[in-house]
Amino acid sequence: MPINVTCPGCRTRFTVGEQHAGKTGACPKCKGPIQIPKLEDQVVIHAPDAEPGATDAKGRNVLKPLKRKETKFQLNAALAVGGAAVLTAAIAFLLGNSKQQLESAWTYVLAGGAVLLGPPLAYAGYFFLRDDELEPYRGMELVVRCLACGVVYAGLWGLYWYLGYQIFGSEAYSIDGLELYQIGVLLAVMIGIGTGTAVVCFDLDPLTAFFHFALYLAATVLLRAIMGLYLLPGMVEAPPPRPMRLPR
Repeated sequence: MPINVTCPGCRTRFTVGEQHAGKTGACPKCKGPIQIPKLEDQVVIHAPDAEPGATDAKGRNVLKPLKRKETKFQLNAALAVGGAAVLTAAIAFLLGNSKQQLESAWTYVLAGGAVLLGPPLAYAGYFFLRDDELEPYRGMELVVRCLACGVVYAGLWGLYWYLGYQIFGSEAYSIDGLELYQIGVLLAVMIGIGTGTAVVCFDLDPLTAFFHFALYLAATVLLRAIMGLYLLPGMVEAPPPRPMRLPR
């Protein structure tokens, strides 16, 4: 290992081999006498034993950033999601063909479907839309957040129905049909609450949270179409125009 030497006369720095340790020689620049340090006299700088900052009882740094795992595409997961989507569409189609037999329980069927779809769609949206720079939620914490978010999303359909009846009346909601601006008001309420729910549950930014709720909304609207229902509650067919009576 080379030995670092500094001439006391001209302050020139240079290195010599360890075989010259402890010997006296002349400076190659000023020719003044130099005492070569011994090997045991050299100052060795060691790396710190631990990182600075607060530590826990085991001496681990509690302020050390968590290592983030990159999300990789998994074929099995993609196939499972695709299979679940096809199965859900098939069930919706069969239910749509059984509307008359299920007429007495049709409201419960729609409500149950909205609740069952909530948590899986909340998880799917979080999986695709989360910020890769942030440590993701995992395990039971992720399950609880998906359940809470999914239940709120499903409850927004109930809020849509309740506000439609209370604000615009049952006749407009069920018989005459809602106007486009009325449907827009109800959707705006749903989107506002749904976006806020995604922000709270998954720490998403507002724009990403909007797309998170939009995924659930689009999926449920698509399933309504497969079941043969109107895309949104409150939509009804316009009554046929009355025939004009010609004067006699």
